[in-house]
Amino acid sequence: MTESMILKLGGSVITDKSGDCAIDHARLREIAGEIAARRETALVLVHGAGSCGHPEARRYRINDGLAAENVPGVYETHAAVSSLNTAVVNALRDAGVEAIGIHPLDLCLAEDGRLVSFETRHIAEMTEHGIVPVLHGDVVMDRLRGSCIVSGDQLVTRLAAALKSRRVGLATDVPGVLANGAVVPRIDRSTAESLDVGGSGNTDVTGGMRGKLAELLALADAGIDSHIFHVSKIGRFLDGTGHGGTTITAKE
Repeated sequence: MTESMILKLGGSVITDKSGDCAIDHARLREIAGEIAARRETALVLVHGAGSCGHPEARRYRINDGLAAENVPGVYETHAAVSSLNTAVVNALRDAGVEAIGIHPLDLCLAEDGRLVSFETRHIAEMTEHGIVPVLHGDVVMDRLRGSCIVSGDQLVTRLAAALKSRRVGLATDVPGVLANGAVVPRIDRSTAESLDVGGSGNTDVTGGMRGKLAELLALADAGIDSHIFHVSKIGRFLDGTGHGGTTITAKE
C-alpha cells in the first residue's frame, strides 16, 4: 500500500468564519496550485467547515442530540459543509488534480461524539490510483445522541492511523501553536499542560486549537507526529522542508 500524506485545511483558511458560508475561492486556487505542482504525492485532503456548517450546527444544536425540532438541522448542516467540499474539489480539479469529495455522513458512525465506525479501505484504494479523496468535518449519526459533529481534526487522526501515514499536516491561519506571541516549535503531552491555548474566536463547535491539540496528542501517543503551520507553507510541508510551525510529537 502506498503511504499517503494527510493534509488538513482549517475552515478559517478557506472561508471567512465571521460570514455566512463565505468561501475564499482565491485562496482555494492558490492551494490547488501548490498541490497540482506535486501530483506525484499520494495525498488525502481534509478540510474544516468554517462558516459553511458551524453556524448551522450551532443554530440547530446538533451536538446536543436529536429531537423533533432540530432534525432538519442534519440536512441543513450537511448541505452547508457539502457546498464547501464541492468548492474545494472543483478548485483542485480545475488545477488538474484528480479529486473526489467524500462525505463522512455517508460512511461514519459515532457514539457520544467519537467515531466508532469509519470505513477507509476505499480511500486507501483511491490513493493507489492517483485520486485525491477530499473529506470534511460533517454531521454524522450518533448512537447515543442521534447526531453529532465530527471535526476534520478527528477525521485526520483516524485516517492517519488507518492509512499508516507518517506525514500529517494542518494548514491554519496562524504560523503554528502560539505562546506569548511566539511559535512553540515542539509540543508533547508534558509541555501541552503548561500552554494556555484558546479556542476559536469565531463560531466553532469543534473546540478550536484546544480541540486540535487533543486530537493530535492522541495521534502522537500512537507514534505519528503531526505539524501545524501557516497555509502559506503548504508547499514546504508537501516537499518535506521546514515550515516554521509546530510539531506535535510523543515525549522522548
